[in-house]
Amino acid sequence: MSGSKLPLLIIFVTVFIDLLGFGIVLPLLPRYGEYYLATSWQLGLLSASFSAMQFLFAPLWGRVSDRVGRRPILLLGLLGSTCSYALFSYVSQLKLGEVWLGLDVLSWLFVSRIAAGIAGATIPTAQAYIADSTEQKDRGKGMALIGVAFGIGFVFGPLIGVFSLRSDGAPDWRPGAVAATLSGIAFLFALVKLPESRRPGSQAAFIPKGFRGVSKVVARPDLMLLMATMFLTTLAFGQLETTLSLLTKAIGMGGKSNYLVFAFLGMVLLISQGLLVRRLLPKLGEYRMALIGALLMTVGLPLIALAGWSQSASQLYLVLPFSVMGFAALNPSLQASLSLRTSEHEQGEVLGFGQSASALARVLAPVSGNYLFGFSAMYPYLAGGVLMAIGLVCVCLTGRGAKPAGESSVTTQVETHSL
Repeated sequence: MSGSKLPLLIIFVTVFIDLLGFGIVLPLLPRYGEYYLATSWQLGLLSASFSAMQFLFAPLWGRVSDRVGRRPILLLGLLGSTCSYALFSYVSQLKLGEVWLGLDVLSWLFVSRIAAGIAGATIPTAQAYIADSTEQKDRGKGMALIGVAFGIGFVFGPLIGVFSLRSDGAPDWRPGAVAATLSGIAFLFALVKLPESRRPGSQAAFIPKGFRGVSKVVARPDLMLLMATMFLTTLAFGQLETTLSLLTKAIGMGGKSNYLVFAFLGMVLLISQGLLVRRLLPKLGEYRMALIGALLMTVGLPLIALAGWSQSASQLYLVLPFSVMGFAALNPSLQASLSLRTSEHEQGEVLGFGQSASALARVLAPVSGNYLFGFSAMYPYLAGGVLMAIGLVCVCLTGRGAKPAGESSVTTQVETHSL
C-alpha cells in the first residue's frame, strides 16, 4: 500500500468536481418539478429516484470494482454523470407541455435523475479506493475526504445555482450544462491522472450469484449493526435535507435565501470534516467520534423543530450546525468502522452494501419527511430526534469490545467462498 498522498489528492479532486455538479442540480429539482406541474408525490419520487438507483447499484459497482479494479468503475461513473447532467440541461429548456421522443418533460427529468443515480452509485468504489490507499490507522481520516468533497460541492454548487435563478421561475438549461461540463472535466482528469489503487496480484473477490453477497453480510452481526446504524442516522438527516427548502419557505425565506442556507450547510459540513473530523478522528478513534456525532444530531434535530415553530431564520442558522456537524462526525466514522472490519478483498462489496443502507434511507426520507411536514413543520425534525435516540443506542452497541484509538479492530484474515 503506497504511502503517497498523490492518489488521495487525485480521488479527492475527482469526487469534488463531480459532487459540485450534484450541488448545482439538487436544489433546483423541487422548483423545476413544480414548474412542470408535478404533484407532491411525484416530487417525492423525483428526489427518491436518485437514491433508489444508488441502493440498487452501489453493491454491484463495489463488487465489480473488487474484481476489475477501482479505476474503470470510477471512470464509468464520471462518464455517466456527464451524460445525465447533459440530458438534464437539454430537457430543462423544453417548454411546459412539450414532448420529446414520446415523453413529456417531467418524465425526462425522472430519466435524468435515474441515470445520475446509477452513475453516482460509484461513491463506495471511491471509498474502497481510499481504503486501498490508506493504512488502518488513517482509514477514518481518509474516508472524511469524501465528506470534504461533498461539503465543498455543496458550498459552491448552490452559489452557482443562485445566479441561474430566473425571475419568472422557469427552468434554465445553464445549471445542467455547467454540471455536465464539470463532470466531463473530472472524467478527463481521472482518465489521465487517476492510477489503479488495487495492488498487482491482490486477491479479487468472487462476484457471487444471487443473494450470496447479502448472506455474507447478514452472517456478520457487527456489520449488520453498523449498517442499521447508518440507515437510521441517514434517514434522520435525510428528512432534514429533503424538507429544508420547505422549512425555509415556511418561515418566509425567498429563493436566493434558500440557496444560501444550502451553501451555509455545505460550509459547516466542509469545516467540520475538513478541519475537525480529519484531525480529531485519528486521536479519538471511530467509536468515540461516532458517539459525539450521534449526540450532536440527537440534540440538534429537535432544535431545528423549535426554529420552525418560532418562525425564526436567524435561529435556524444558529441550530443547523449541531445536526450538520454531528452527521459530519458520524458518517465517516461508521464508514471507517465498516471498512476496518472487512477483509481487503471485500472492501468494495461491503462498502457498497453500506452505501445501499444509506441510499435506502435516502429513498424513504423524502417520502416520510414530506408526509410528516404536511402535518406540521416540526414533525420531520422531532421524528429525526427519535430516530437519532435509537441510533445513539446502536452506536453504543457498536463500541462493545472496541479498542482504543490507534489499535486495530479489523479482522485481517481472508475468507474464501465456494461457488
